Amino acid sequence: MSEPLVLASRSGAVQTLTLNRPAALNSFTTALHAQLLAALEAAAADTSVRCVVLTGAGRGFCAGQDLADPAVAPDTAPGAAAKDLGDVIERFYRPLCLRLRSMPVPVVAAVNGVAAGAGASIALGCDLVLAGRSASFIQAFTKIGLLPDSGGTWLLPRLVGRANALGLALLGDKLSAEDAQRIGLIWRCVEDDVLASEALALAQRLAAMPTQALVTTRAALDAALALDWPGALAHEAAHQRRLGHADDYREGVRAFTEKRPPQFTDR
Repeated sequence: MSEPLVLASRSGAVQTLTLNRPAALNSFTTALHAQLLAALEAAAADTSVRCVVLTGAGRGFCAGQDLADPAVAPDTAPGAAAKDLGDVIERFYRPLCLRLRSMPVPVVAAVNGVAAGAGASIALGCDLVLAGRSASFIQAFTKIGLLPDSGGTWLLPRLVGRANALGLALLGDKLSAEDAQRIGLIWRCVEDDVLASEALALAQRLAAMPTQALVTTRAALDAALALDWPGALAHEAAHQRRLGHADDYREGVRAFTEKRPPQFTDR
């Protein structure tokens, strides 16, 4: 029996999902898409999971799309029909990106080695990104005549501004983890030998926090990018009304007044 393409492990309330095609730098195939989406769905449905860590096996996080996969490999025979890459995005990448961005718990990306093409977009679509010092991010799309996908055109300008986004997307140069932190593309660059432990510690910290407040904050920040000032204020009020009725709000206030650590339970 072949080894799973996504490995799942638990540490308390933290679920770690590891892309497991190390010989191919964890590049995407239709099978990997299916297993990763299923693993995310399972974590979303498991109410004992309060944070997810996404990482890669071996020496890379994810090199993007495996260009040898039959779903995308072009037929070079004369007169052969072109592959419909838009269909590939709609069938595989879009569901994965939507699931990742709507997870009911925070998601931490622990980027080891290269994150290229769609692999970079998937990492940047997580809530917080930690990267080892030897990691790198490459918007490799234009090198094969394509544009950034998997949410890349939405994420890049919002993370680093239009000038940096265009420079990264048009030129496709390798960006070091240190420079990625410097321009605001990722949350933190850490030493390679502590990446796994730092990612787990961050995930455990998030898992102990009020989950509904965390995921609502993510959604509100995303929504605010398309709202004007009055709209953002109204959006905040609507969500604050809902959160104010949750048990975690009452527990947070009690813990504050009693000068003790809170014990949040909502999800």
